[in-house]
Amino acid sequence: MAIPAHIRENFETLLRAAQNGDLAIMECKDARSGIPRYVICAVGRHEGDYAFTPFGHLAEGNPFEAYVPPE
Repeated sequence: MAIPAHIRENFETLLRAAQNGDLAIMECKDARSGIPRYVICAVGRHEGDYAFTPFGHLAEGNPFEAYVPPE
C-alpha cells in the first residue's frame, strides 16, 4: 500500500516541527461527537499570533487494539 504524497508531506512537516520544538498537544472537542480529543499540533506564528495546525489526535485506550498493521 503506497502512502499518498500529501500524507508524506504532512509527516515531514510534523518531523520538522518536532525537531524545532514547535509541537503542542491541545484538548479539543470532536466536531461530530463533542468528545474531548487530545490533538497533536504544530505551532507557528501568523501576523503576530500563534497558529496551531492539527495533525491528528492520540488514540483512546490501547492503540494496539485500535489499528491493524499492514500485512
